[in-house]
Amino acid sequence: MQANIITSIRILCGIALLFCPAFSAAFYALYITAGLSDIADGWVARKTNTVSEFGAKLDTVADVVFVVVCLVKLLPVMDIPLWLYVWIGVIAVIKVINIVSGFVVQKRFVAVHSVMNKVTGVLLFCLPLTLSFIDLRYSAMAVCSIATFAAVQEGHFIRTKKIIE
Repeated sequence: MQANIITSIRILCGIALLFCPAFSAAFYALYITAGLSDIADGWVARKTNTVSEFGAKLDTVADVVFVVVCLVKLLPVMDIPLWLYVWIGVIAVIKVINIVSGFVVQKRFVAVHSVMNKVTGVLLFCLPLTLSFIDLRYSAMAVCSIATFAAVQEGHFIRTKKIIE
């Protein structure tokens, strides 16, 4: 129950972000709170032995709300070069291929929680926090390089049935 409350905080923070100017102090406070709740909810669920299917689904909903709101708020105010959109598209295609091949190989949807996928998530979360002192082109190159490696590795794990869940 406690973990689900923490997860719900991420949903509320995501919705509240819609009403904050991008890169404002309020935006950063809600953004960081949402990120910390993403770390805390799973940890609390495991420590209190309250991991549940509902909690996992709620966590996915919270992640989707947070990501979609961040995209809605950040994309219009960021100067993103075309090559970066193309690279992100390539990563997305690899991830879709992984989802489909995971379903074909495992007869179910497979989530790979590899170290590289987690590193990608942390770097992606940190990226907006670094925009005031690192040029987007350079930080995005680093994040996309790691994300590309993680996506290819994920596909390898799925096809060789070395799933890390």
